[in-house]
Amino acid sequence: MSEKNRDGKRTARERIAADREKHQSAEKRRRALIVGASVVCVLGLAAVIGVVAANAGKDKNSKSSGPVVAPSGAQGKDSLAIPVGKDDAKATLTIWEDFRCPACQAFETAYRPTLHELTDSGKLRIEYHLVTLIDGNLGGSGSRNAANAAACAQDAGKFRDYHDVLYENQPKETDDTFSSNDKLIELAGKVQGLNTPAFQKCVKDGKHNAWVVKSNEAFQAAKFGGTPTVLLDGKNIYQDQTMTPAKLKQLVEDANKG
Repeated sequence: MSEKNRDGKRTARERIAADREKHQSAEKRRRALIVGASVVCVLGLAAVIGVVAANAGKDKNSKSSGPVVAPSGAQGKDSLAIPVGKDDAKATLTIWEDFRCPACQAFETAYRPTLHELTDSGKLRIEYHLVTLIDGNLGGSGSRNAANAAACAQDAGKFRDYHDVLYENQPKETDDTFSSNDKLIELAGKVQGLNTPAFQKCVKDGKHNAWVVKSNEAFQAAKFGGTPTVLLDGKNIYQDQTMTPAKLKQLVEDANKG
């Protein structure tokens, strides 16, 4: 074999090995994002706890002077949970989330197809609780306004679709884009039949703002470490670093066999 051919084969092998290493590194980064992104939120919360205390009450719009109005179909204690899936499903996933939280988006991106499959098949029921952790950490009102808009979508029977649209269009954590009601209404145009006068009025009036505040107070009272907090039948599964969509699916399948 000529030296040229040997060099060519060696170069090809090295290229394949490099591509394999690159793929493995990318996969490790992806898993680290999915499993570890919540740590960023937790560390952020710890780092700014003094700022949160200092800024408490500075946002005049952080609490609504109006009554607490739960969205249509809300369930659980104080009607703070928005349910997705059949009430008689044998497994229940409880998710505490913030629409500005990048770790929540990472979880959604990885797990959404599995969650849709399990809820559509009647095997899983999800209870969504909406909080305003990032508003408290970084200031602004995007967490609250997006949660209010999602509650307005629930009134229209379009929560899941709009919920997914919000995460697909999530701005950078430091960018309070969701504080704009006009932006939230614009995004509603991506959900068929949602952008109606009734939805627009609900968003602009902040109809569910006080409900969002109450939900966030429940999150704080529960002393959860950060968002997302994901509980399967009461057990925190987001802290399990071995958790994957396939493992979650198997856990739900096992619950349905019992």
